[in-house]
Amino acid sequence: MRCLLLVDIQNGFCSGGNLAVPNGEEVVPIINRLIAEGQYDLVVASKDWHPADHGSFASQHPGSKPFDTGTLSGKPQVLWPDHCVQGTLDADFHPGLNIAGIDHVQRKGEDRNVDSYSAFRDNDQSALTGLSDYLTRAGVGTLDICGLATDYCVKASALDAKALLPAVSVRFIADASRGIDAAGVEAAIDEMKAAGVHVIASRDVFAKE
Repeated sequence: MRCLLLVDIQNGFCSGGNLAVPNGEEVVPIINRLIAEGQYDLVVASKDWHPADHGSFASQHPGSKPFDTGTLSGKPQVLWPDHCVQGTLDADFHPGLNIAGIDHVQRKGEDRNVDSYSAFRDNDQSALTGLSDYLTRAGVGTLDICGLATDYCVKASALDAKALLPAVSVRFIADASRGIDAAGVEAAIDEMKAAGVHVIASRDVFAKE
């Protein structure tokens, strides 16, 4: 069973969004082709789904501004612009994404007291989203991961996939992902490789096996 996990392909992380990843929307046509031609049995998409008063928002910390480092539940926290608030356009999937090809949507970041980069669990690694159980029940053997942003939510999802699904082959599709900055992307890829995540390109998926 082969599964494609799309991480946070939302308006908020594309051009014009509240927390835009540079050129984030460029992944959409690549991902649409992966859905159409990637020969996946299952396509899952994660979605940031924050309450309006989420504690990771700089607006909830008087005197702070976006991208300051603050605290959340006693731990260091990057303070983000308000983004992907539940029910807003910012939280919607990018309009160009083939949502008809998505089998399951996994919401994350709903607890205002902890951030949730990974599609699998909160940043404190205590509360699971249920995605690992879902993929286990589906019998997934290969999990390909891509999306936004490489150096945050994609990396966290890939590392958690390796930790929570040790029998699954996890692959990161580099050209179907975008990151915040080049140094962060390079460091994220090194960390994923060290954890046993295979780094591939979309052409490897399209190639006949």
